[in-house]
Amino acid sequence: MSFFCPLNRARNSRVDMAGLVNNLLILFLVFQNICLGFRSPLSVFKRYKDTTRSLSSECFGSDHPVISLGLSDFALDIRMPGVTPKQSDTYLCMSVPLPVDDEAYVVDFKPHASMDTVHHMLLFGCNEPSSTENYWDCDEGTCKDKSNILYAWARNAPPTRLPKGVGFRVGGETGGRFFVLQVHYGDISAFRDKHKDCSGVTLHLTHQKQPLIAGMYLMMSVNTVIPPGEKVVDADIACHYKRFPMHLFAYRVHTHRLGKVVSGYRVRNGQWTLIGRQSPQLPQAFYPVEHPVDISYDDILAARCVFSGEGRTAETHIGGTASDEMCNFYIMYYMEAKHAVSYMTCTQNANPDMFRNIPPEANIPVPVKSDMLKMTHGHHEETKDSDKTSLLQQAKKEEEEILDQNFHIEEAVEWPGLDLKLGQVSGLALDPENNLVIFHRGDHVWDENSFDSKFVYQQRGLGPIEQNTVLVLNPSNAKLLHSMGKSLFYLPHGLSIDKNGNYWATDVALHQVFKLGADDKEPLLILGVALQPGSDRSHFCQPTDVAVDPVTGNIYVSDGYCNSRIIQFSPNGLYVMQWGEGTETSLGTARPGQFHIPHSLALIPDFGQLCVADRENGRIQCFRLETGEFTREIKHKSFGRELFAVSYVPGGLLFAVNGKPYPGEAELVQGFVMNFSTAEIIDTFIPLRKSFEMPHDVVASEDKTVFVGDVHARAVWKFASTEKMEHRSVKKAGIEVQEIKESETIVQARLKNNPESTDPLKKQETQHLVGQTSTGVSFVLITTLLIIPVVVLLAILAFIRWRKTTVYGADGEHKLDSSSGRILGRLRGKGGGGLNLGNFFASRKGYSRKGFDRLSTEGSDQEKDEDDGTDSEEECSGPPPLPAPSSP
Repeated sequence: MSFFCPLNRARNSRVDMAGLVNNLLILFLVFQNICLGFRSPLSVFKRYKDTTRSLSSECFGSDHPVISLGLSDFALDIRMPGVTPKQSDTYLCMSVPLPVDDEAYVVDFKPHASMDTVHHMLLFGCNEPSSTENYWDCDEGTCKDKSNILYAWARNAPPTRLPKGVGFRVGGETGGRFFVLQVHYGDISAFRDKHKDCSGVTLHLTHQKQPLIAGMYLMMSVNTVIPPGEKVVDADIACHYKRFPMHLFAYRVHTHRLGKVVSGYRVRNGQWTLIGRQSPQLPQAFYPVEHPVDISYDDILAARCVFSGEGRTAETHIGGTASDEMCNFYIMYYMEAKHAVSYMTCTQNANPDMFRNIPPEANIPVPVKSDMLKMTHGHHEETKDSDKTSLLQQAKKEEEEILDQNFHIEEAVEWPGLDLKLGQVSGLALDPENNLVIFHRGDHVWDENSFDSKFVYQQRGLGPIEQNTVLVLNPSNAKLLHSMGKSLFYLPHGLSIDKNGNYWATDVALHQVFKLGADDKEPLLILGVALQPGSDRSHFCQPTDVAVDPVTGNIYVSDGYCNSRIIQFSPNGLYVMQWGEGTETSLGTARPGQFHIPHSLALIPDFGQLCVADRENGRIQCFRLETGEFTREIKHKSFGRELFAVSYVPGGLLFAVNGKPYPGEAELVQGFVMNFSTAEIIDTFIPLRKSFEMPHDVVASEDKTVFVGDVHARAVWKFASTEKMEHRSVKKAGIEVQEIKESETIVQARLKNNPESTDPLKKQETQHLVGQTSTGVSFVLITTLLIIPVVVLLAILAFIRWRKTTVYGADGEHKLDSSSGRILGRLRGKGGGGLNLGNFFASRKGYSRKGFDRLSTEGSDQEKDEDDGTDSEEECSGPPPLPAPSSP
């Protein structure tokens, strides 16, 4: 036994020594971690990058790793969970919750993406993502609440570095609790092998309080149009700065293919100071501001993008696809924590004249070395061929778009909806299935006895309307599909339908806004206090219309006849903000943001704007959704003094209807079609049956079918674009030429049949006869055109077969079959080909905004009734005096 004692003692001493070493090692690690907490965030992140596994080729799916970098720092990896986009210009979003509850700060970003597969990435911070799915199409939105952009990447840009002591604030009471990553897959040719993409960004976060809080200021042009072949086109943006001082430390430029140079400046007392200037064809990183620039109250921030339209055959507009353009100048700034604002935008040009003095450098393209272009555009062997294909597709798209702009709106005289028995038609909308929804007043009438001088409804004794006030019709045959709204409303006014099919309605007697499910008898949400007019946050005064942002779910209410404001509410009905004031009639002209009955709302999701029909000022005013900032006014002499309603079609078309002219004025009561980007009137339209008396609302679908509801005529008209008949280009073999001839025949027939005649019945009869004639001619011509090539081809094949059989025998017959098969295959391929126009923006056709750089930038309804001498709506009588708007 004693033999083992020295061994035990030795073993114990070794154990004691090992314990001492372990304790020392633990103390060392603790000390190291404490030191890490006070080291530069960038050095800590460098250590993380050097010691952790490579993330560039891994997909983490729904398991987003959080890696500790010490006592106070950690890294969060945000990646797409292995996705394969199925079509070009796809925008996919995914969200990651902040892994801690208390306040943290993002101090560094590391991108994991390649321009070969990803056009751009945006990282947003918010409290609630638009979806809880693993990933989703960004058409559903990025965030349900307000989102702040934290990071942007494009064109193989290197990592963005923040100065020491500066961070983006997240979590806690004021910061967002989720990160939402948006990835734009432009050209998906790189996904031919069906591989899964895991692009994303790694964040370095710290719990150490940062004395300076970072934010993003976006300057963005929204109405630039680049004419084809134009060598130099400028897009200018300028806004006055009206906040606490901020310090600029980085900038990023962004355009698409036509951009040559983008420059940003601070203008103070007429002096221009450069913030940054860069070619948008270089990697679109956040470059450091060479000489840090401070911005003070009342400075002007200005930016210019220079484009060239050479090589294009049609106008290029601002948009989200690769064939459109953008003009963005991003600025990263920091402010003192107590005054910090996380995100600001500028989308207008407050002073165009000032750009006469812009430094000459802003107009000089930045030279780009060939090796930089290689890095920017990748190294694919197929680049040249794909570029050629892209140019051909672009030319076809532009050719089709020119046809799309050459159209005319006419009444669909065969539509039976004009014979519906309706009350005063106050609102129209289209549901997600494109069915027409009518909001009318049944047996109630708004007249001079409806309200007292304080706007209190005087006919409550009548009770609510006992008829169904909401009618859902088949838009093709006016067949009633569904009805609701009985015993809910007193005096209906505005109607809109959100992307989920919920109805949003206003009642000017109740002074309330209602949210109704398509099949629910009871409202899902009510805003305002029943029968109590007011001007504070919880009361309305005769509210006119509602619009719901499909991206954020935010609610916008135009309020109204006796208030002059737009109010924004959160998706669950909480007050957010308001803007607007009454028009000072003594000044003669209305200023931006002033209203004289904001009567109708139209969301412009393509541009992130809300447009308002400012009725008694005879104009349309548009504002930024996020801030309520005025962006533009659309006003034409042909509007007259009143503009009642406005509607927008994705792709850039704006529809509106005006009111009756004042005595002595000659403007027609009519509908208008406008190019939203240029504000140009493309077309006007009036009914053929009956006449507009007081068109109160207008709604249009993406195929340019338009419905107008008339409150006085108690009617709904349907209008359709004649391009469906005269400008079809179906590109099917042997048919396209015939369709052109058919439309020419119709046009010639119309010209021969008394073009001055305005009798709608005669016109309808003539069109019917011409239609029958052209149909018969079409059948004969089409049959002939189809038979002749077949007969000729069979004759040729028979001859060749006979000839080759004679010369080559059976082997020649086999060769003939394979050869003719190839020929027929080519013919089928050519004849059956179609053109996918994709999604377009601005005055493009059918573009559905997917969040790209979306931050990923207007008296009562009463008019004199000539039949009974009473006022059925108050428009003709003097409008009520406007109370002073209350502050929020």
